[in-house]
Amino acid sequence: MVTPLRLSALALALALGACQSTLDPIGRPPVLTPVGAGLSPPREPLPVTFGALGPRSGYHSTWSPGSAELFQDPRARNVGDVITVNIAINDKAQFDNATERSRQQKSTLGFDFGYGVSALKDTATADTGIRSGTSTKGEGTIDRKETLSLSVAAVVTEVLPNGNVLISGSQEVRVNNEVRVLAVAGIVRPRDISRRNTIEYDKIAEARISYGGRGRITDVQNPTLGQQIFETVAPF
Repeated sequence: MVTPLRLSALALALALGACQSTLDPIGRPPVLTPVGAGLSPPREPLPVTFGALGPRSGYHSTWSPGSAELFQDPRARNVGDVITVNIAINDKAQFDNATERSRQQKSTLGFDFGYGVSALKDTATADTGIRSGTSTKGEGTIDRKETLSLSVAAVVTEVLPNGNVLISGSQEVRVNNEVRVLAVAGIVRPRDISRRNTIEYDKIAEARISYGGRGRITDVQNPTLGQQIFETVAPF
């Protein structure tokens, strides 16, 4: 049986939960994630169309099918190797769309009827009309500009059968009570890695780049948990 006391306690708990959007300890700075937490990003299974390399070199042979960069500086290609990812995003998108649609329809039906017998006369008239109309007008404008320039070190977490490598890395910097979080992951072709063991972000396939933060300032900028729940379930 639900008593008024229990209902009051439940309402108080919900009110307190709406006041704080995270469960960070009060009076403490946000906690950094453990080292290595970003080395296993979730991903979908890769297709089986990735073919394996050709036959390996023979006994006492110095040639290998995958040694096209034999005389160049060593680059990240094995699990655990570190590679530097240069991110320089300067994108700008602007769209302006306008649509207008209008339709009108009108139908009219009418008939006359009359009869007369000796001195009796009568007439009947009927009119029927149907009118309908629809109108649609829409306008949309998108003006977006994104600028991001930084570098982050990533680690080779997997070598695919065709020689491409899967990289993943994260970086966290805490200043006072705010943490800046940068994460990058994707598939890299070894031949796209420069001699300085760096690669540009636009040469990473299936790239996943995340830049954000958490902390006291972020908590103030984000709506509270109670407000998010209300906006989710509100019908209007």
